Amino acid sequence: MLDVHRLRVFRSVVASGSVAAAAANLGYTPSAISQHLTALHRETGLVLLERIGRGLRPTPAGLVIAAQAEGVLARLSEAETVVAGLRAERTAHLTLSYFASVGATWLPEVARRLAAAHPDVSLDLRLLEGAIHGDVERPDIQLLVGDAASLHTTAGFDAHHLLDDPYRVVLQDSHPLARRAEIELAELASERWIDNEAPSGWCRRNLLEACSAAGIAPVFQVQAHDYAMSIAFVEAGLGITLLPALAARQLPDGVCSIPVVRPAPTRTIYVVVRRAIAETPPAQLILHTLSSVVTRGTQ
Repeated sequence: MLDVHRLRVFRSVVASGSVAAAAANLGYTPSAISQHLTALHRETGLVLLERIGRGLRPTPAGLVIAAQAEGVLARLSEAETVVAGLRAERTAHLTLSYFASVGATWLPEVARRLAAAHPDVSLDLRLLEGAIHGDVERPDIQLLVGDAASLHTTAGFDAHHLLDDPYRVVLQDSHPLARRAEIELAELASERWIDNEAPSGWCRRNLLEACSAAGIAPVFQVQAHDYAMSIAFVEAGLGITLLPALAARQLPDGVCSIPVVRPAPTRTIYVVVRRAIAETPPAQLILHTLSSVVTRGTQ
């Protein structure tokens, strides 16, 4: 009988292309991943992976097993969710995780509409910056930043695109570039940059890739813990900062934001929903509300 846990490990290796990446995604050591793969090869009697350069790719047999594993794990996740939901009365309690810049702009209306339409449903809001890895229990609904290639959803969840959020440069009204309709990214090369993202996060990598494409390598001379602090530093005259448009909507007097172009760095926002609760009226209301506030905000 095939071990379900080893199938989960194998699927992660196939999806990521390497033992090291799968270990990072699952929270295991590379050695543990290799041991599970060896055991799975022994159980199946098949060659499932072949080495290509520094990575791995599935053999034809491996592709078949990976597809079967995806279906098995998805069905198992749904069954586990049903059991957990019956035990905890899932439909009466929903968890939703979000990141800071959508908290004040989207979630008050989401919470207000849910309370009005379903007063018996408890909504647990959790501020989580970044994706969830390993075997940590995932919220029923997650607001995440990433792209189609980097967004890894777990079996039993579906991802839906919400918004492409382009970056803007935030600077003082007295800055020489403040009267411009748009600013090329390369024009900011000599500016004093204020950081506002976690160094290891997707948003920082996305921004640096855009800078590299523009031929510049920004030096972050001021470190801020969040968007609000970076805006305060700009107001104080310590430099400029780049923020997603959603985070640059409310600025203090004396500070403005201008679109960045050529290239235009953009973050993409997704909502990830637990499949087992996706069709329930409370979940549908939350998804509809998110869609409506995003549409209204872009008009």
